[in-house]
Amino acid sequence: MKQNTALPRRRLLALGMGAAGLLVIRTAPAQTPEELAAAIAAYTGGAPVTAGKVRLEIEKIVDNGNAVPVTVRVDSPMTAAGHVTAIAIYNERNPQREVAKFTLGPRAGKAEVATRIRLATSQKLVAIARLSDGSYWSHTVDVVVALAACIEGDI
Repeated sequence: MKQNTALPRRRLLALGMGAAGLLVIRTAPAQTPEELAAAIAAYTGGAPVTAGKVRLEIEKIVDNGNAVPVTVRVDSPMTAAGHVTAIAIYNERNPQREVAKFTLGPRAGKAEVATRIRLATSQKLVAIARLSDGSYWSHTVDVVVALAACIEGDI
């Protein structure tokens, strides 16, 4: 007499699908403001960062965190005597703090960069500009994300 093995196979399949679902629905790890400050301090070498000269342009409310347009502009003449040498973008709650780094020089013409980023959840973004005189300037923006990205872990 043949034994019906369909029920155990279905249970096994259901358990496997449930376990796979748990792996996919994992959220980004909780981050602290101290970790963001430490990442920025590592970038600046501990130099003081002053608010101003930098303008981080991003929508305050983002429908989908998978591809968020962001622009950073810095008030600089971009001459050999005074120019922006680097721009970096940091985030508060994504799995990786450093979003992007750009290197510029006086021949760039203007101190402006634009890209698209992923945002795991609502959080604070910080743009840091390093000027040729060694000073660091910043702008911070709080962004609300309706549909999160980066929930599958480190990217």
